[in-house]
Amino acid sequence: MPRIALYPGSFDPPTNGHLSIIQRGLKMFDGLIVAVLRNPAKDAVFNVDERVELLKGAVNGDARVKVKTFEGLLVKFAQEQKVNTVLRGLRAVSDFEYEFQMANMNRKLDPELETLFMMTGEDYFYISSRFVRDVARLGGDVTGLVPPNVLKALQKRFASK
Repeated sequence: MPRIALYPGSFDPPTNGHLSIIQRGLKMFDGLIVAVLRNPAKDAVFNVDERVELLKGAVNGDARVKVKTFEGLLVKFAQEQKVNTVLRGLRAVSDFEYEFQMANMNRKLDPELETLFMMTGEDYFYISSRFVRDVARLGGDVTGLVPPNVLKALQKRFASK
């Protein structure tokens, strides 16, 4: 039976840090479901469908990566997908407290669901989607922080600003 993990997030926009976690996760699992959170309350730069397409383009059609959307509880989505491992990237100690609490709540809701934390590579520990959005919005160059297709989408989105 193939080992599949769930890699959830908002991915607004997908960054090279996200891709690093995906690529490294594929060394440990046979496949990943990259789960894009649908959160209508969040003021996103890219809508959910755009984020899905950006992620699909960023992974270059790797058949081991499925990009799906979800809303509501991650635990329920994991159960629907028949996945019992969640992959989460950690950039800094400050990420750990939130992620630790979330992992324990998820385990309380479903004792079969495990969370695996992966440290972000040293080249990407300072990158966050929020910083990338802000820099791009203000006309800064985010080359090297995001995949080429995401860079083009950001440039197009903020071209008039």
